[in-house]
Amino acid sequence: MSFLQSLTDRERVFDFLIPASSPVDVRHGPILYLEDVTVSFDGFKAINDLNLTIDDGELRCIIGPNGAGKTTMMDIITGKTRPDRGSVWFGSRHNLLAMNEPDIASLGIGRKFQKPTVFEALTVFENLELAMAADKRILPTLTARMTGETRDRIEEVLVTIGLTELRQRPAGILSHGQKQWLEIGMLLMQRPRLLLVDEPVAGMTEQEMERTAELLTGLAGKGKQSVVVVEHDMGFVRSIARTVTVLHQGSVLAEGSMDQVSNDPKVVEVYLGADPDEEAA
Repeated sequence: MSFLQSLTDRERVFDFLIPASSPVDVRHGPILYLEDVTVSFDGFKAINDLNLTIDDGELRCIIGPNGAGKTTMMDIITGKTRPDRGSVWFGSRHNLLAMNEPDIASLGIGRKFQKPTVFEALTVFENLELAMAADKRILPTLTARMTGETRDRIEEVLVTIGLTELRQRPAGILSHGQKQWLEIGMLLMQRPRLLLVDEPVAGMTEQEMERTAELLTGLAGKGKQSVVVVEHDMGFVRSIARTVTVLHQGSVLAEGSMDQVSNDPKVVEVYLGADPDEEAA
């Protein structure tokens, strides 16, 4: 039996996960656009004239050696780090450099860090309920009631992440891979348009990696979410890659299919000449 049960279930689940209303305008261009972005830390250019375009509904893999600027790039997109210069747009209307982190998240940009951060004392179901896109102030949170729509959404996300049978289990007893899926599910509860996923398969078993590949490729289908995956495991990247961007010294070194970039002499020299699976995060 496949991770999402069947093709019919998969279509139903991903249709349900379309954002009800998204403020991002992609009618005239990509969903994410970085132009001439540069940021320095103590004189070191972590990002150097970076140009990157992500289309709506695209699954993009970002690879590169340690220190290439991958994490800093995601920090800039989510508002954690401000560049020295450049432009970062979400759709054609939202200048991310003029917004703070909470406002960027509310636009529909979700980020999953390498180490899963879930509420281990709560059940899988309760984690998803807490992650529901809603008023997060203390009083509304304490007085909120479960609606039929909320329950339906949780049920659909449980199917998507493959944790339906573990819904009432404490998150703390889940395997590492299951915790990763739960955190992705918590992001999906907020109906994001763009997911930034940092090294999702680090520490996973082979079977967990296969399920994660199926999950991420399914999410990016039919234009429902755009997914940017930063990963060092080249076997995993090859299994999901549609377009691969290689970063080096804060700039784009190469871009194309996995076959194209893996045969690029520049990429082989700076990254693939060594075993990238052994690179640090």
